[in-house]
Amino acid sequence: MRIVAGRWAGRLLTSPAGRVRPTSEELRDRTMELLAKDLPGARVLDLFAGTGALGLEALSRGAKYADFVENHPSALHSLKANVAALRTRDIARIYKKDAVPFMEALEAERYDIALVDPPYDSSLADRVVRRWLEVPFARVLLVEHAADATLPARGKRYPAGDACLTVLRAPGPATTGRR
Repeated sequence: MRIVAGRWAGRLLTSPAGRVRPTSEELRDRTMELLAKDLPGARVLDLFAGTGALGLEALSRGAKYADFVENHPSALHSLKANVAALRTRDIARIYKKDAVPFMEALEAERYDIALVDPPYDSSLADRVVRRWLEVPFARVLLVEHAADATLPARGKRYPAGDACLTVLRAPGPATTGRR
């Protein structure tokens, strides 16, 4: 697994064995293409971060900083190794927390982009989308989910094999970067 494009293009990432399902390079590249106009200077949240590949790809392509939320031990170990290897400690924060309570505590417009990739066989994507509809904690919410799943909000869907990317955008003006 490697960073696909940007300033760290080609850099290898550590990935744990086991139940973590890293987003494929092709799907990460598609994700970043969909967000290309939103990435420069963006405040990014990588929720259910796993190895951090999505958030690190966003940083590689111009995001200002990224917060990573993960609590699975082997994924967390890989995430920390990847952040250290890319020397991103000054623009990346890792939260060893359960993603749902972390997300539920967020205020509106905390982030510009939230990247959400929960386990496909769970209802966590629905929970995140429902919370985002109540409190839009990011201007753009991108959810990776199983292609046959239906989320509780209408967004722009981009099927990709057995996966699907759904992009939801909050109404209103863009927010300014803050930390």
